[in-house]
Amino acid sequence: MSETVRIEPMTADDWPEVRHIYAEGITTGDATLEREAPDWSHFNRSHRRDCRLVARERARGPVLGWTALTAYSSRRVYAGVAWESVYVATEARGRGVGRALLEALIPASEAAGLWTLVAGVLAENEPSLALHEAVGFRRVGVQRGMGRDAVGRWRDVVLLERRSSVVGSD
Repeated sequence: MSETVRIEPMTADDWPEVRHIYAEGITTGDATLEREAPDWSHFNRSHRRDCRLVARERARGPVLGWTALTAYSSRRVYAGVAWESVYVATEARGRGVGRALLEALIPASEAAGLWTLVAGVLAENEPSLALHEAVGFRRVGVQRGMGRDAVGRWRDVVLLERRSSVVGSD
């Protein structure tokens, strides 16, 4: 699949499909602690505009997955650090879509001057942990009982980071 996936910049027109995929992830109970997908206005304000990508099987085909970055902190000393999110549609999971998205996001983030990408993955989400490690993220710790899920369970979050070898490596 990954050879045939087209990665493109996300546009506002993609939002209904992106939101649907986000909601599918929420439904799994292991993709995020969020309880509902945001509206476009909130997503647009909170995510960097230069590193929002979607995957499609063909030109103008349906969105199979998406990735985007949010600021790690508002402090200027962390301007080169961003939180990464990646979600894949239910029917496209296990077909290389997530990997294709992250393999496109990493150079895009470096071109934007980012030296570190950070991800927080629920400890039970083994496919996401494996994906992140396959593209160069390393586990830096576990945040115990970081938040409650929709059924009230306290969940552990594995903190991962990927340090660029080309940006900020002087």
